[in-house]
Amino acid sequence: MGTGARLPEPGLVLGGLVLGGLSLAASLAAAPPARSDSQDGPPQVLPVTARWCLDQQRCIQLEVADTPRRQALGLQERPRLPPLRGMWFPYDPPAPARFWMHRTPEPLDMIFVREGRVLAIEAGARPCPRLPCPSYGPIEAVEGVLELAAGEAARLGIVPGTTVRIEPLSAAAPPAPAPGSSVPGGCRPPEELRARPDAGSRTPPGRRPPAGV
Repeated sequence: MGTGARLPEPGLVLGGLVLGGLSLAASLAAAPPARSDSQDGPPQVLPVTARWCLDQQRCIQLEVADTPRRQALGLQERPRLPPLRGMWFPYDPPAPARFWMHRTPEPLDMIFVREGRVLAIEAGARPCPRLPCPSYGPIEAVEGVLELAAGEAARLGIVPGTTVRIEPLSAAAPPAPAPGSSVPGGCRPPEELRARPDAGSRTPPGRRPPAGV
């Protein structure tokens, strides 16, 4: 999955440390057979089903990655998103989130949302064509993560503390890829990588691995 990938469960591996009395070897042995959650065909392009209006003149149109599979694929292999376009990764219930840029060809702004406000921003996260890849995200639980083209957060004046209200659209728009476009950047890491220290840090409790992105 490109950006927004999920990482190992707390109690298994955290930053390369073994927790919960389990050895890394044991956790790997217990892991399911390796499988790929990367794109086999064209990039994922979802319908625009929500928006975030910063004011009456500026609304960000959002694709919503609301299933483990969609979150795992995220924006993998997508070209640069146009202005005022993004992807929303909701977390219900709120949980810690780690995202990466594996197989995401364009840099992204990752906006972590907690209690209706921007908690943190990872501006201009860079593509990572091959593993291992760094992961991004605050320690605190979040209710969702927004991904925009790199530079959009600064251009739109989005900063920590900015109010975030995601509004569902009454009728879903058909898939509308960015010119020449598609999706990664922003997805959760595949299941087989979640127990590996080089895959990043941890996966939120109670979250189903996607395989983001």
